[in-house]
Amino acid sequence: MPELRFITSEEDAGERVDSYLSGISDFSRTRIQKLIDEDRILVNGERVKANFRIKGSEEILLTYEEVPPMQILPQQMDLDIVYEDDDLIVINKPKGMVVHPAVGHRDHTLVNGLLYHSKTLSGINGMFRPGIVHRLDKDTSGLLVCAKNDEAHLFLSEQLSDKRCYRSYYALVEGIIPHDEGEINAPIARDKKDRQKMAVSAGGKESLTLFKVLERFADSTLVECELKTGRTHQIRVHMSYIGFPVVNDPKYGRRKLLDDSGQYLHAYKLSFLHPKTQERMTFTTELPDYFKTMIENKRAGNG
Repeated sequence: MPELRFITSEEDAGERVDSYLSGISDFSRTRIQKLIDEDRILVNGERVKANFRIKGSEEILLTYEEVPPMQILPQQMDLDIVYEDDDLIVINKPKGMVVHPAVGHRDHTLVNGLLYHSKTLSGINGMFRPGIVHRLDKDTSGLLVCAKNDEAHLFLSEQLSDKRCYRSYYALVEGIIPHDEGEINAPIARDKKDRQKMAVSAGGKESLTLFKVLERFADSTLVECELKTGRTHQIRVHMSYIGFPVVNDPKYGRRKLLDDSGQYLHAYKLSFLHPKTQERMTFTTELPDYFKTMIENKRAGNG
């Protein structure tokens, strides 16, 4: 009987197991719930209910009868590879690129490009997310690390969980932040009214974001955000929560959208220990051109 194996990360913590699995596989949530009822989904070898909340670092085993209908094909793509060795690849992902295939995004994802580029990728997260250790939203640009083997994947995932992997972002937010720096310590959970969104909730998982003001404009502020935890949409949720949502954010913004290109958020810095050498590796990348143009317009008073 075919099976899929997944390793959850800290970024997945708090999400229901049926929602998590339907989001990273080609199975519908209804199908996932049926498999759970049939004891074909085990978390760390134990039976669970559909409303089981992921904590991070669990192994999920999913068995099924037929081959999933979605085939993940290698596709030649012009990937912006910042660094590569036998264990990992650091990618500078452009805005608009989906990280892994799912319903509605079956091809031209980062995974399709990775499969064409590399003969070896970790298989821990199953056939739909080979090599993917952590994610960036479709319209968030910037750095992410992918694993070429399971050993590297596990080592990198552990760093995400125990906060030895550091990630910093540039964000252009609505409004003028009066103080030069701040700390947002507010738990995040799935939005009860909209399952496609996250929200600050008393019953959510610990979530901590540090921010520092870099430049103020007439109606917006450029900030640097450092993630101390890795919740889904964390920066977008936290900045909106304190009243300064990311500019052009279709989910959490408050003003009329500039266009349909998504939020102005860029993962510019990534730092982690190498799986083999144990040495710290730090990578940075400049703002993409669309972001630079927006900043220049803001400085000129045209944005």
